[in-house]
Amino acid sequence: MAISPYLAALREKIGHQLLLIPSVTVLARDDDGRVLMVLNRETGLWQTIGGSLEPGESPQDAARREALEEAGVLVELRGIIAVAGGEEFRLTYPNGDEVAYVSTIFDAFVTGGGLKADGEETSAVQWFTLRELARAQTDDFTRALLAAAIPPGGIEPPLRA
Repeated sequence: MAISPYLAALREKIGHQLLLIPSVTVLARDDDGRVLMVLNRETGLWQTIGGSLEPGESPQDAARREALEEAGVLVELRGIIAVAGGEEFRLTYPNGDEVAYVSTIFDAFVTGGGLKADGEETSAVQWFTLRELARAQTDDFTRALLAAAIPPGGIEPPLRA
């Protein structure tokens, strides 16, 4: 779903004015430390899994929902890697809507489902090594999220409980 009914109703009242929006990012990794990314259907650029919270939804539930919707996978959340916000997370959509996201970035491990793009927001799902990720075609927002989540030395593969 491109815009939730809640945000659409707000936009009817305030137009394109800036909205501060809580969101989640799911940094799903496998045993080798590869990161799961989705291809944005509209832009043709790779991005992290994630999106905004719905009213009454916890960040954890939003993260699990977005992983299933965008990538077709069930995830186990391993904790919060970072909470990111600021100028790098402010953007204007092609229709003129201004947003500033504050994103809770979750470490996650895929536990089920199958890699499947939703066909609405995403057109492909793929695992990336950190080296491949550095060369992947992404937007500034995605690069800022990855910079907030991945320390300069890289990331260790997640430990299984």
